[in-house]
Amino acid sequence: MKAMDLSRPFLPVNIATLTVSDTRSLAEDRSGDVLADCVKTAGHNLIDRRLVRDDADAIEALLRAWIADPHVDVVISTGGTGITGRDVTPEAFMRVLEKEIVGFGELFRMLSYAKIGSSTMQSRAIGGVANGTYLFALPGSPGAVKDGWEGILSTQLDIRQRPCNLVELMPRLREHL
Repeated sequence: MKAMDLSRPFLPVNIATLTVSDTRSLAEDRSGDVLADCVKTAGHNLIDRRLVRDDADAIEALLRAWIADPHVDVVISTGGTGITGRDVTPEAFMRVLEKEIVGFGELFRMLSYAKIGSSTMQSRAIGGVANGTYLFALPGSPGAVKDGWEGILSTQLDIRQRPCNLVELMPRLREHL
């Protein structure tokens, strides 16, 4: 059961967002708009927002740049997580992840199942950690972005979340380096 400890002060994190799409521009990026809105409304810092085509090398290059940037705490992408030939976001993420957060994808699909049924099996939502940076890949629909944010990320990226959250682990993510 989730609970907020409102005696703790909110701690904003620095988030970069990425839309992966061959068919949209930033001007037509409804999912990216929803994600940016969620980040800002929650009180976090949206420090970068980009759109990249469905190209694993281009996605990987941007992820590596953000992972190397000490000002980026979290990367959240939308799009490219399906099973068609052009969907390569999870493959790009796997190239850079040091540790996969398997429960993120499992939990996303559980939440999604309640809304779209067995079609959720087509989602390859993924989460993990690389160089002390959290990375999460959500499907490309505005509804999926809302589900992932409201059902998982909004609380896990809030240090007031009890019994535990991802923010309080941030100082320890680079212990092995």
